[in-house]
Amino acid sequence: MGADIPESTLVGWCGRAMKTLSPLIERIEADIMGSDLLHVDDTPIRVLDRSKKDKGLGKGVKQGRIWAYVRDQRPWAGAAPPGAVYRFAPNWKEEHVLSHLANARGILQADGYKGYAKLYEPEPNSGRRLREAACWAHLRRDFHDFWTSTKSEIAREALDRIGKLYDIERDLNGQPADVRHATRQKLSKPKVEAFFAWSEQQLLRIPGKSDLAKAFRYGLSRQEAFSLFLTDGRVAIDNNPAERALRPIGIGRKNWLFAGADTGAETLARAMTIIETAKLNGLDPQAYLADILDRIHDHKINRLDELLPWQLGTVGRC
Repeated sequence: MGADIPESTLVGWCGRAMKTLSPLIERIEADIMGSDLLHVDDTPIRVLDRSKKDKGLGKGVKQGRIWAYVRDQRPWAGAAPPGAVYRFAPNWKEEHVLSHLANARGILQADGYKGYAKLYEPEPNSGRRLREAACWAHLRRDFHDFWTSTKSEIAREALDRIGKLYDIERDLNGQPADVRHATRQKLSKPKVEAFFAWSEQQLLRIPGKSDLAKAFRYGLSRQEAFSLFLTDGRVAIDNNPAERALRPIGIGRKNWLFAGADTGAETLARAMTIIETAKLNGLDPQAYLADILDRIHDHKINRLDELLPWQLGTVGRC
């Protein structure tokens, strides 16, 4: 609009806006995190830290993490609306995801980050609280990187075998869970079983310390998690919904470089939660935010759910 507004003023507006919207954001978080099937991924974020000297990231800068938790039932025609919850943590310690997912039950689709391991452990007298669904895109990436650098025929065959699974998935997008399950049992299951049998054979032929062997061992060690999508039509073949949810953070890093402090990163996480959930529900986030900021002070707290992104009909719809 051509107005010259100091950055400190803009930062203050953003912080106060997210504080005003906190009750609504908390409703989004509770709804999404209460789902029985979540995608999760994380990415680093640079944060100013004037209490420390240079630690290799630049003077006064530390590395925190942003986690994204995503519910997206559209690929299997589920009834719950899509949404994303973002959480900031000052480091990559497992205690943060254990706290974020303390009450979660069901299935967690994630990469191999070791911090999730305790979540998959059986609980006394109650079985496993969370089942792991592994990401075939992550496994494919390991083979692709090796093939790109070495042109290995074995890596190329691994890519071809995984590609055939994705060919099947392409026709299942948007189909009901029972249709996805039946098709996968008929077409995908034999290919998955053949892939892991073939993987074991290749480990006998290649150097054990190579990156290719590491990729095979990664898949074989999580064979149950990589096969879960075969037994439950709701489960995706990969964790791409969570990876897509983190792209705005990656793009943003190139523009704003770092968060001004932990509080700034927390504000970013709250803003991302409401903005990205609005986008997932087909809303123009700027129009949506303008609308609810105009209405929320006079809105009855017991009717707050009316302002959730998936309840607002065509307000600001893209």
